[in-house]
Amino acid sequence: MKKLLSLLLASLMLAGLMPALAKEEPVLNVFSWATYIDDSTVARFTQETGIKVNYSTFLTNEEMLIKMQSPDNGFDVILASDYALNMLRKDGKLLKLDKELLPNYRNLDPAFLSKYYDENNEYTVPYTAGTPLIVYNPDEVDIPVTGYGSLWDPALKDSIVVVDDARNIIGITLKTLGYSFNTTDDGQLEEAREKLAKLRPNIRAFNYDTPHNDLISGDASIGYMFTPFVLLAMDGNPGLKVVYPEEGMGFGIDSLVISAGAPHPANAHKLLNFLLDAQVAGNTAGMQYYLSPVAAAYPFIPEYLRDNPAINIPDEILGETEFIMDVGAYESKYQEIWAEFKLLN
Repeated sequence: MKKLLSLLLASLMLAGLMPALAKEEPVLNVFSWATYIDDSTVARFTQETGIKVNYSTFLTNEEMLIKMQSPDNGFDVILASDYALNMLRKDGKLLKLDKELLPNYRNLDPAFLSKYYDENNEYTVPYTAGTPLIVYNPDEVDIPVTGYGSLWDPALKDSIVVVDDARNIIGITLKTLGYSFNTTDDGQLEEAREKLAKLRPNIRAFNYDTPHNDLISGDASIGYMFTPFVLLAMDGNPGLKVVYPEEGMGFGIDSLVISAGAPHPANAHKLLNFLLDAQVAGNTAGMQYYLSPVAAAYPFIPEYLRDNPAINIPDEILGETEFIMDVGAYESKYQEIWAEFKLLN
């Protein structure tokens, strides 16, 4: 009888523990660019949920894609660019979202949904958006700057800083030729290779992380860079001018996704829902200097950002924008052209 009671007690204790064992540990593994979810936001999330965030970083989308090939990478949430996430989606590496766990999903602006990389809004939560722009110092640049083509002017020799990004810089070269950012035409890419080489004497610096510093310091007088760096440059020098390229603008949306192999999918949904909160999203826009896809965040975005020409681009000027997209096997062609270009003297 004592043995029977002991076994019964042990069974009851184990049954009581099973729900606790089934729960996820209070941990979440995030993979993105450094500080893209700022420390104060991470701290607030942990305080409200008790979930510790382990934040791992990559330098480029390409680096992220390589690391995601490992089946035991351990990442829960990935925050990256649209075309790269589309590649993950097509490879079956993303988990479909459970919208019942995302009540704040309704805060999103429909204008940022149903894009080519997630037509049915099954996998991605838009986080930030923007269009790369030209910004220059009118005290140092004596030529009219109207678009990408202006960057080839000999008057700009050794004075331009550009983001160290193959698809963007080859993309704007293609635009000056009247082609798409995403061409897979060999002849068009060869034209771009030849024209890009002519830009090399004008390039002062390749800088992915801090191109704004080159403008603020005066080391460069003109640059082509992502939205937050344009804003940071203007913070450092309010006299800088923004150019809306006449050839047409690119556009990008960085989004949050959950890995198909996520060890903590429930915790991942909690983070995504937290970042969709109106006030949190307003803070994100203020910290990251990007457009917010969360419509409800508008009242919480600092007014000086709402009115900045790098953010508040009139629809009639913005016009038809173009995403950088997955070009399949041609990605290696773009990277080959870029590597060759950077080696030129």
